[in-house]
Amino acid sequence: MKRDELIAYLDEYLRVNEIEDTSQNGLQVEGSEEVAKAAFAVDGCQTAFEQAVAARAQLLIVHHGLFWDKPLRLVGPLFRRVKTLIEGGCGLYAVHLPLDFHPEVGNNAELARLLGLKDTRAFGKYHGSEIGIGGVLDPPPPLGALVERLAQATGEPTVRILAHGPEEVSRVGCISGGAAFLMDQVAGAGFDTFVTGETSHAFFHYAAEWGLNVIYGGHYATETLGVKALARHLGEEFGLETVFLHVPTGM
Repeated sequence: MKRDELIAYLDEYLRVNEIEDTSQNGLQVEGSEEVAKAAFAVDGCQTAFEQAVAARAQLLIVHHGLFWDKPLRLVGPLFRRVKTLIEGGCGLYAVHLPLDFHPEVGNNAELARLLGLKDTRAFGKYHGSEIGIGGVLDPPPPLGALVERLAQATGEPTVRILAHGPEEVSRVGCISGGAAFLMDQVAGAGFDTFVTGETSHAFFHYAAEWGLNVIYGGHYATETLGVKALARHLGEEFGLETVFLHVPTGM
């Protein structure tokens, strides 16, 4: 299909021009005018770019793109990344926050679906939008069973568990990536368990002080879900050939 038609569809479907973000979402590197095959990855990195070109994709769609809230010089690794895409005839499309909380193909919608949450609702204000999705588990499973569901959903082992809430979990809030700083909003929304990606030392004690179970499933692992869901959607919508590029970070 025509690249510009695909980009217009993605921009509208993901509402990239409506949602405030530090990422410069949308088409970041132009690439070929025709797209027969699209590659998908979490991170816009050299390995993903080389794999996309090797797969003969005309467009790579990533969650973490190259260009954010400040200008960058095309030198060193950034120059080599852009050069790889241009010489390989592969464009780059980035979608950050709009993919985190998209109601159909978002990271958090996928987390909620794969964990079996019911009566889901949005919560957690960030950059003016409600970024998280939470819901209930009925009957409430043991915390360990929820951890196992997360591992099965992402295909990756859980990084860390802070068990400061009930042994059986019933109200779960999901925010993919590095969202430990939103822990107060998770507790304020009435959830007893928080599923996110990664944390830092600064937020360690808050889990106990808020009385929350916190499951850190990995920043990368929890954000493979949205790009995979978007790939499925575009395949179904347009018959587009797609490939997911697995470039794990272990973080």
